[in-house]
Amino acid sequence: MMVIIVNVALFAMIFGIVYLTKRERLAMIERGMDPRRYKPQTAPFQNLKWGLLLIGCGVGLFLAYLLDNTLFNNFGTHNKFDDDFSSNWIIYFALVTIFGGLGLFASYRIEKRENDKEKVD
Repeated sequence: MMVIIVNVALFAMIFGIVYLTKRERLAMIERGMDPRRYKPQTAPFQNLKWGLLLIGCGVGLFLAYLLDNTLFNNFGTHNKFDDDFSSNWIIYFALVTIFGGLGLFASYRIEKRENDKEKVD
């Protein structure tokens, strides 16, 4: 049953994408635009934003691992379900979000500096 549902959903998704793309092209032709010249607008700092976000998350994970295995090694409760997992799981989520947010903030500052520089020139 699951195989049938997955196949139908995949077909519907592909059909929907193709259908909407053709409708968009027809709407462009009706308005007198050339669909071959249309290029989607790119975000110039998108790669920077993703790069700094992932670097921040990686630094947060690494720092959480170091803190968990050194400073907070014997801190927390242990039960039979915690044999394979760290008992200080909240450290990982907290530091990933903090450093991911710092990465996004750094991206915002860099974008703002570049935009201000373009306005002056």
